[in-house]
Amino acid sequence: MPGTIPQNFIDDVLDRLDIIDVIGSRIELRKSGKNYSACCPFHDEKTPSFSVSPDKQFYYCFGCGAGGNAVSFVLDFDKTTFPETIENLAKCVGLEIPAEAVSNNSEGNYKKLLFPVIKDADSFYRRSLRDPTNAKKAIEYLKSRGLNGETARNFGIGFASPGWENLLQDLGKNEEKVKQLKILGLLIDRNEEGKLYDRFRNRIMFPIRDVRGRTIGFGGRVLSDEKPKYLNSPETPLFHKGRELYGLYEANRHFRNIENLLVVEGYMDVAVLAQNGVHNAVATLGTAVTIEHLNKIFRYTSEIIFCFDGDEAGRKAAYRALDTSLPVIVDGRSAKFMFLPEGEDPDTIIRKIGAKKFLDLVANAMPLSEFIFESLSAEYDHNSVDGKAKLSKLVIPLINKMPGGVFKTLMIRALSKRTDLEESELKSLVESENNNQSTYTPNVYFDENSEQPIDYHLDHSRLRNRSVPEIKAHSNTKKYVKMPAIYTLIALLANQPELEKWLPENENLMDLKTDGFNMLHNLTKIIRKNPDYTLNHIIGSMRSIDNTKQVDHFTKIIATDMFRPITNNSSRDNEKEFKEILTRLLRDSLYEMEPLALFDYLDSKENIDDHALKSLNRAWFKLTSDQKNKEMRSLFNRITSKPRA
Repeated sequence: MPGTIPQNFIDDVLDRLDIIDVIGSRIELRKSGKNYSACCPFHDEKTPSFSVSPDKQFYYCFGCGAGGNAVSFVLDFDKTTFPETIENLAKCVGLEIPAEAVSNNSEGNYKKLLFPVIKDADSFYRRSLRDPTNAKKAIEYLKSRGLNGETARNFGIGFASPGWENLLQDLGKNEEKVKQLKILGLLIDRNEEGKLYDRFRNRIMFPIRDVRGRTIGFGGRVLSDEKPKYLNSPETPLFHKGRELYGLYEANRHFRNIENLLVVEGYMDVAVLAQNGVHNAVATLGTAVTIEHLNKIFRYTSEIIFCFDGDEAGRKAAYRALDTSLPVIVDGRSAKFMFLPEGEDPDTIIRKIGAKKFLDLVANAMPLSEFIFESLSAEYDHNSVDGKAKLSKLVIPLINKMPGGVFKTLMIRALSKRTDLEESELKSLVESENNNQSTYTPNVYFDENSEQPIDYHLDHSRLRNRSVPEIKAHSNTKKYVKMPAIYTLIALLANQPELEKWLPENENLMDLKTDGFNMLHNLTKIIRKNPDYTLNHIIGSMRSIDNTKQVDHFTKIIATDMFRPITNNSSRDNEKEFKEILTRLLRDSLYEMEPLALFDYLDSKENIDDHALKSLNRAWFKLTSDQKNKEMRSLFNRITSKPRA
């Protein structure tokens, strides 16, 4: 994190660490040739698919896609924050965080100042619930929902009394405390005169806790007719609604290993389920399930069970959850869908039928694949040609969102059986759909069983970012690795940073707004700033900017070269391949540029080639009639009159 821990200190820590020591102190590693292997600690598996390379100081799981350097591993395994991880690893190698990294002006330390304040607010609400005079209605409400005192204590449930200034008068002792309470969203400016009032009034208070058990925000259920019925803390330095899950701390504390997590809608659902012996429920905070939610859940379990109402609204919500889930359902992970009778919530139905029958419902939840076909085929005649065609049209885009692996292959096979189309035909349709996507997650298949280094060659016939060229393993294996050209370029550059010299200094290739080109841009900046960086340092530098999604993509890409040491004897000419891909991408990038940007770019060039001229003509037709003014026509003529390259 810039401004918190200097990057040169992170680099120093990485230089002193041995990834084998770091990982080996947490899980059992076994020597396998030059590398080490183990059963992956991030998903359930019987056959080891987790590999660690001491040469590259890099690990990768071929089952779930987890990968990175020593810092990445500790982040995910110990479930600590980035600064905490660096601090802990630094202690292991005898280093201390520099003094400037812990100054009072740092964001991390300011957050530390907020935790005691929100803890005091949490205590205030809990005390208020124990006041039999003010909290009588709140206590009666909780009892009516079947909640007992022990559960209320376990979940830290409290009460915000009626009134405008209860919290303000109790905690707002000075100007600094008032400022902190406002930052935490617990106080609101009443008017322009600066008068304040409590955000939460006459509400049952559910503290939202992070995985360490620290309160970071609140959800409040109103006891009157006031709207909204549920009110959450706003976004604050401590609280980000789209990332947090109510009940995750409690579930993680209850289980040594969490077999699965049940995603429900409300705070009360989580609490009542726990009271009845179902301790693996979590709830989103009034929002649809996000990628951030899913990634967090899969750090603790390999299976998600979504629980929805059985009405139309519940089905729509389930389909949204399905769509969000598909990109992260790698092999070893699963998602299921459970639908309750109309009008029932988890807390009402478990009180009616009991925990045993409720768990039977959970056990019979619908697998993701079944939900896809059940929900999409209901309206069509399964036996008609039209029905099969419509089903294919709906299912193929969903399959296209899935990461590569066994599950995706099996889904194609399942669709083949339902439509009578050959698997090869469906694979072509899926790939064609993929080529039409503007952005996508890299889809990489690895030959994890081969003990020989994979030395692969690329067919450069289709090199645009949207294409997925096929890379054939250069060994006796018949397996293939598939990866878009832009990601192949990144893999080459990450493993051989000296290839950066072939990248142009100021090309608009770097300005394209897609994941691949943004990643290339970031990677290039890191290498140019630090020419001596190894792959280990590069990962550490990218991780320090806290772009988790991009780091995950990056580690998946570079894992293609993970076990193939780059030597002078390699039959693969990395430099030649890099330059060929770059040339094609630079040309094709012109097609992706906005017309006005393309005009400015070509105007800056001394000469243009035929490819650029075609791009210019294409851009001209994209301009509106208003844009095709005298000045633009003059610019067009000036560019077309340039010497040909």
